[in-house]
Amino acid sequence: MRFTKARDLLAAGLVAGLLAHLLLRLAYSSFAALPKLAGLTLLVIAVVDLVLGFSLRARILRKPGAKPVEPLTAARAVALAKASSLLGAIMLGGWAGVLIYVLPVRDQFDAAANDMVSAIVGIVCAAALIASALWLEHCCKTPRSTRLES
Repeated sequence: MRFTKARDLLAAGLVAGLLAHLLLRLAYSSFAALPKLAGLTLLVIAVVDLVLGFSLRARILRKPGAKPVEPLTAARAVALAKASSLLGAIMLGGWAGVLIYVLPVRDQFDAAANDMVSAIVGIVCAAALIASALWLEHCCKTPRSTRLES
């Protein structure tokens, strides 16, 4: 399994952003206002990834008193990290597409000012998810000294 590349996340984010922006251009006036805290679910996942990363890091580095990590546990954590970073990139792109659309039209639609706040919250939470997922993935790397011993 290869580690996540920035270009993969960028491509997913760009596609999601373009699709969200296009959808809003076609039908924004028929949508209800977005919940202001809709992006907070991404922050919850980011916190889980962050806590898991710190927990696994000590175990993988074989710090004194830390239980060793089962290989399947590490593989599952990497899969979670990869999925989380991809989700974060897609949502960051989607929220950015919303923000790019609502900024110029916030005077034309009453909901646009509210949706601008929703988009900013979503962008911040999605960025936090990407960062924590990449941290979790980094924490699951086998230390160089351990790789040489095996």
